[in-house]
Amino acid sequence: MSVTRDLPSMPNIHDGRFAPGAPGHLGESLPRSPAEALQPTRPPEPPPEWEEPDPNPHPFLGMLDGFMTFIFLLACIAAAVFFWVKMQIDQPGPLATSAVFAVPRGESGTAIAERLEHEGIIADRRIFMTSLFYFKYVKGLGSPKAGEYQFPKQATMRDVLDTLVEGKSIQYKITFAEGLTSYQIVQKLLAHPELHGEITEVPPEGSLLPDTYKFGRNDTRQNIIERMQAAQKKFLAAAWANRHEDIAVTTPEEALILASIVEKETGRADERAQVASVFHNRLRKNMRLQSDPTIIYGIVGGKGARDYRLRRDEISRETAYNTYKINGLPPTPIANPGRASIDAVLRPAKTSDLYFVANGTGGHAFAATLDQHNKNVAQWRQIEREMRAREAEQAAAKAAQEAAALPDGNAPAANGAPAAEPTMTSEAVIDPASLENDGNPFAESESAGEGPVPKPLRNPKR
Repeated sequence: MSVTRDLPSMPNIHDGRFAPGAPGHLGESLPRSPAEALQPTRPPEPPPEWEEPDPNPHPFLGMLDGFMTFIFLLACIAAAVFFWVKMQIDQPGPLATSAVFAVPRGESGTAIAERLEHEGIIADRRIFMTSLFYFKYVKGLGSPKAGEYQFPKQATMRDVLDTLVEGKSIQYKITFAEGLTSYQIVQKLLAHPELHGEITEVPPEGSLLPDTYKFGRNDTRQNIIERMQAAQKKFLAAAWANRHEDIAVTTPEEALILASIVEKETGRADERAQVASVFHNRLRKNMRLQSDPTIIYGIVGGKGARDYRLRRDEISRETAYNTYKINGLPPTPIANPGRASIDAVLRPAKTSDLYFVANGTGGHAFAATLDQHNKNVAQWRQIEREMRAREAEQAAAKAAQEAAALPDGNAPAANGAPAAEPTMTSEAVIDPASLENDGNPFAESESAGEGPVPKPLRNPKR
């Protein structure tokens, strides 16, 4: 009996479905022999697994790893802070105009930084102190030195540090007297040999604060102008905030105009507030100010002072500044007033005075009534005559001495002419009332709808 083994049917390799290149072609996956077809298919090898780190490393290694991470982060932060501070100290500062800063001997760096920030020279005292610490202890450049220093407009924090640490103190200064006009101040700046640069235009009258200004070799004339304007603006704002409430002026600009008149009327500190009171009282009563310095400014502007007496035709001349002809204040200041005159206008004395006239001592005699004023004027006229007589005697004595020194005994004369009688140089010695009342130089005159009002006279010898 024959045993027939049933073999698995093999696919027909000639079937078109298994032709090489046909769809479904098994290629190398076909068994090479029947024995291989009977063997089970091996599963694919699993991918290699990642080895997990030891959950319990050595403590020292973990601490070292954390420390190195901390050092790296700290270095990154330090580098970022360093570059940020470097940018801050090299950018332009907040200073709007050049400024002078004084460092007294023994002042600490913290105190210096606080004052620099308060005065608007630097933007942040903390950055300044950080930079100061770096330059002092890392670079070894030392501490700020005592002295007075000039910082230019928008000075960087590095410029400030270099100036203070190197001790580049101020070497020069220039002084402007109260009552100078803006034109006169510009001329003085142009004449200073240590200043350089041009001034583009004469500043508005009254916009400059007279004072002593210190400067360095790199400062320009325009720098000084800007500092004077900033100082005037700052002082006027502070003084206006502390003004008396019952004053006759209503704006800081009006206060500046009246302060310039007070500045030109008297040079004595003890009577500025009283002179200001006279003008306030006259403004309240709608009386004309009738101030001689305003006449002069209306004639010559700010280009100079008068070296002769006012003539009658000048007092009568129609100008925008002639307070004998206009009501109220002139359109602009007539000079640059100082701090004392501004304070006097904003905090005047409490008086009822309406008039003042020179008293022969460098000051003035004040009066609240016309009768008392006329008496004061008569006394001044007597003093004036005595002064002229003494001047004539002194001139005659001097001429006699010069004549005695000559061989022929003749006194010298300028240009071959006899010596003239000496005259007083003044801004006003004519009583303007005499223009309207020739028969009586001390008579009353009409003014601004207020009836008879005499004029306040100033000291012709000031």
